Amino acid sequence: MATVIGAHNFAALKAVYERPSLRWILQPRMQLTFSGRRMNLQSKSSDEVEGSPFDHKGLLQSQELYQYILETSVYPREPAPLKEIRAITENHPYFFMGASPDSGQLIAMLLDMLNAKNTIELGVFTGYSLLLTALTIPDDGKILAIDPNLESYEMGLPIIQKAGVEHKIDFKHSPALPVLDKLLEDDNNKSSFDFAFVDADKTNYGNYHERLMQLVKVGGLIVYDNTLWYGSVGMPEESVDKLMRPERSYLVELNKSLAADTRIQISQVPLGDGMTICRRLF
Repeated sequence: MATVIGAHNFAALKAVYERPSLRWILQPRMQLTFSGRRMNLQSKSSDEVEGSPFDHKGLLQSQELYQYILETSVYPREPAPLKEIRAITENHPYFFMGASPDSGQLIAMLLDMLNAKNTIELGVFTGYSLLLTALTIPDDGKILAIDPNLESYEMGLPIIQKAGVEHKIDFKHSPALPVLDKLLEDDNNKSSFDFAFVDADKTNYGNYHERLMQLVKVGGLIVYDNTLWYGSVGMPEESVDKLMRPERSYLVELNKSLAADTRIQISQVPLGDGMTICRRLF
């Protein structure tokens, strides 16, 4: 469970996928494309109801439209190594934690527009977004990648190595907060990063934000993933599956906090599971 750094609710998320009626979701999928599974965010009184709140990250109401976007604009431009890492992630028991390819396409554009060279990533999982960043930044660029789960990272590592970009990656096998605090002990690290991507435990997003605001330079970007939490942040809490409520509550508060933070310019984008792009102003 690489991208959820110390999340207290992982057992609950795991339980969703172990329900007998949802066991089909865990079967290996050999195709390279993400299947267009539909979401079901509503509370369930019985396990007999098919579907899971994590079946499909896309927030579009039309499965066909989402697939059209992927097949028309995303997959044709997706580099072969990313297709490979997406394929192996589809066979991971917790495949739903992988970054969505449409979100990745936007991240690559942001990195290019920034001419980003020094980046940081909190939460790696099998490495889709990490590999995407490594393929995008210059050959002498660097990514500090932090995750306490080495096993998932090593699942995608052979593809990263084959792509010839491992030299850009400094992987820290650790929870994120100690590494961030250690970086801040050295003033040379402050305002030294061009770009940060956060796809980690939602309960710590607020703590990460305050540290990243010191580490990312003025004009740099911090991107938070999953800020719409499968659309549940816009629903009454009582109508949301109880397994999704703890993270939903943290993300509702984070969204309010980011909107009120005058130090940043923000845009919340309904790609994947929702991304909030923050540009540091001062």
